[in-house]
Amino acid sequence: MSSKKKILIADDEPDILEILQFNLAAEGFEVFTAKNGDEAIIKATSESPDLIILDIMMPGKNGIDVCKHLRAIPQFSNTLIIFLTAINNDLSEVKGLESGADDYLNKPIRPKVLLSKVNALFRRIVKTEEDVLQIGNLQIDREKYNVRLNNEDILLARKEFELLSLLASKPGKVFLRNEILHQVWGTDVIVGDRTIDVHIRKIRQKLNLDCITTVKGVGYKFEL
Repeated sequence: MSSKKKILIADDEPDILEILQFNLAAEGFEVFTAKNGDEAIIKATSESPDLIILDIMMPGKNGIDVCKHLRAIPQFSNTLIIFLTAINNDLSEVKGLESGADDYLNKPIRPKVLLSKVNALFRRIVKTEEDVLQIGNLQIDREKYNVRLNNEDILLARKEFELLSLLASKPGKVFLRNEILHQVWGTDVIVGDRTIDVHIRKIRQKLNLDCITTVKGVGYKFEL
């Protein structure tokens, strides 16, 4: 069985598919391609790639539609997804992230930049043993609600713990404010952005680490 990471590229421009496939294969990845959104879903289902690169503007189902479709399937809940787009504006980026993408790259694509981003995403994957996240010297036990840093226990309030656990589950990923509010506080409690800010400040203070970055106008990401 091949130990190569599998990557699926979906784009309706043959030249882009050829260039990206060549460069990723040369880097040692096993690469599959699709020419539209529907084919991307079929290929993803049959090949179970580790990473999917989706062009946003494709005939039929566009990249955002494909991303939403795949994220609704448990098999792809944690699959890495990058969007490619010729539309360069903040609104497009937010829509892409809201649909479940892990990262975003504007066209024209520079192969070296894409390779750097792909390798960075694979390095992002956190080692998980059952319900324990281990990131460097930080350990988060999601079953026991316990946090240890440098072998010392760190006492966090429940919502602080849940917020840290969410952000740390995908280091480097930008979590949108609405996504955080929904996953940590749920839909039955009305809280504002200020609530997130306060909890993040307390987490930073208790860990004595500036490990959570604010992405202005978008959300937050964890980087240790």
